[in-house]
Amino acid sequence: MMKNAPIMKKFLLGFYVFGTVSVIAILSSCSSSNSGKSSATGWQYNDPKNGGFEVKPYFGQATGPGLVFIEGGRFTMGNVEQNVTYDNDNTPRTVTVSSFYMDQTEVSNVNYLEYLYWLQRTFGADFPEVYRRALPDTNCWRSDLAYNEPYVQYYLRHPAYRYYPVVGVSWVQATEYCKWRTDRVNENILITQGVLSKNPNQVNEDNYNTEAYLVGQYEGLVKRNLKDLNPNGTGTRKVRMEDGILLPDYRLPTEAEWEYAALGLIGNNPFAETSNHSHGEEIVTDRKIYPWNSNSLRNGHHGSWQGEFLANFKRDRGDYMGVAGGLNDNSDITAPVLSNMPNDFGLYNMAGNVSEWVKDVYRPMTSYDESDLDPYRGNVFKKKVTDKDGVPVDKDSLGRVVYTTVSAEENSSRRNYKRGDVINYLDGDSASEVAYNYSVSTLINDKARVYKGGSWADLAYYLSPGTRRFLDEDQSTCTIGFRCAMSRVGSADGNGIKSGNYFKTNTTKRTPGYFNGQ
Repeated sequence: MMKNAPIMKKFLLGFYVFGTVSVIAILSSCSSSNSGKSSATGWQYNDPKNGGFEVKPYFGQATGPGLVFIEGGRFTMGNVEQNVTYDNDNTPRTVTVSSFYMDQTEVSNVNYLEYLYWLQRTFGADFPEVYRRALPDTNCWRSDLAYNEPYVQYYLRHPAYRYYPVVGVSWVQATEYCKWRTDRVNENILITQGVLSKNPNQVNEDNYNTEAYLVGQYEGLVKRNLKDLNPNGTGTRKVRMEDGILLPDYRLPTEAEWEYAALGLIGNNPFAETSNHSHGEEIVTDRKIYPWNSNSLRNGHHGSWQGEFLANFKRDRGDYMGVAGGLNDNSDITAPVLSNMPNDFGLYNMAGNVSEWVKDVYRPMTSYDESDLDPYRGNVFKKKVTDKDGVPVDKDSLGRVVYTTVSAEENSSRRNYKRGDVINYLDGDSASEVAYNYSVSTLINDKARVYKGGSWADLAYYLSPGTRRFLDEDQSTCTIGFRCAMSRVGSADGNGIKSGNYFKTNTTKRTPGYFNGQ
């Protein structure tokens, strides 16, 4: 697990995490921790007399707000339990998921209300449709033969439900929230680092956007830019990706990531943290039905909680919370996002409460075997729109950099991919409405998105992480919410920036600047 220490101001270019900072006193493997010289050319780094090429200290990726580190690994993805629905759409297969980060909880109503408030304040005067598009569908609570009007009126905005998971949010809306969160987190980083000043008066396209900032299309209220070591420069410069200050994008997790994180197989390893360089045991045969260390829906440990339900779900027809005086899951609909038993990664409600959107386009599991490392269906490869000089064109009216899908013509000589839109890979490579006879014999098309996990209204079968369902990306329900994820850059184990195994030896002389295994 990551080791945290109090933040130290002297790490100006290092590595905040809103109160904690991940510190490992070792430099990048392509620089010398002693001399600061290039191991390839011998030239000194960070020296204006040598041209000013900068290599900044880097102490590993910080953990963004709300996230926990998920150490990757191999697992059996798919439905390994009885397929009671006979969908046959989730063939078990062994895959590896790279390390990443995931929200500890589902996105709550108060989180989403913060987003809505920012949209109203920033775009409300000139682009009110931006705010309206983001509004959850509170009418999702309505039912022909149930009295759910109180949820329609109060669930999103009443403080009683402040920390309950937001629902009525479509896949498209959840994806837009992730983009907004990326920019707000990175803007706060630059403010914390003293690069920008707070600017509560951002309106329309003049709002902080990470990509627009990096390509020079957003300035903001500059407090103190970084020193520029380029002898031909202006003396100061903006933050660059190479500085290691900004975080990667928040996004929806892939189906493989979500299922892997929900299973929490790290808990099957009894010796995972017995030493500083621990390996434990590769126990991959021991299965779990549910995210917690049990094949039971109730807490089996002796004590005051023994026998209590471990998730918020529907026990049987008409039984949402049990009998008065002894409620089983203590929730009629949803429950607060920090309720119930977390799994071994520390993630709450990866079974029950609400189902959750994932990134993937839905297809029956017939062609995922093409990739056994980070499998994902839904790629639409894009590039920045540039002018004749290769400079990105002006950002759009919402302040975002303009992208377009890459064409087959420009990738004709590539070996790894040919087309920009590969959603229909091995599906006849045609519009899925044609391939799947959409609206006649199926609801599967290119807008069908996967959602995972059981909800407060589901029976126990759907609490198993291997189960999967789909819904159109523009639709929403009162049983589906979401949480965000973030890619892990660099090392896989979360203990710094080293990848690979390192051994002490007296026979191998390593070039200065490369890790020596100590």
